[in-house]
Amino acid sequence: MSRYKEKRWDPSRLVRSGGMPSSHSATVTALAVAIGFQEGSGGSAFAVAVVLACIVMFDASGVRLHAGRQAELLNQIVCELPPEHPVSNVRPLRDSLGHTPVQVAGGAILGCLVAYLMRT
Repeated sequence: MSRYKEKRWDPSRLVRSGGMPSSHSATVTALAVAIGFQEGSGGSAFAVAVVLACIVMFDASGVRLHAGRQAELLNQIVCELPPEHPVSNVRPLRDSLGHTPVQVAGGAILGCLVAYLMRT
């Protein structure tokens, strides 16, 4: 997304939080789908993997997304403080923490695709 907004490529985005697609969603979805292919969808391992995937994706698009938005707002407030204020020189908070629902869905689709392609 930074390529779109800032008109430049930022390779560090590949290893930072946030962005499209959600690598966490892709990983847990690929795990659940791979277990489903290997052991079937009726087993307890598949159920655990699906629950884990739901928790991770809910967290990425909920709690972490909103924490990032709060960090963005706090950074803006700190930037507007006068230079003599005690917290005016605090290092900015990371504001790219979570994912939008579209980024989570993109990660889930990617995870399904990877698990499908890697099945034996």
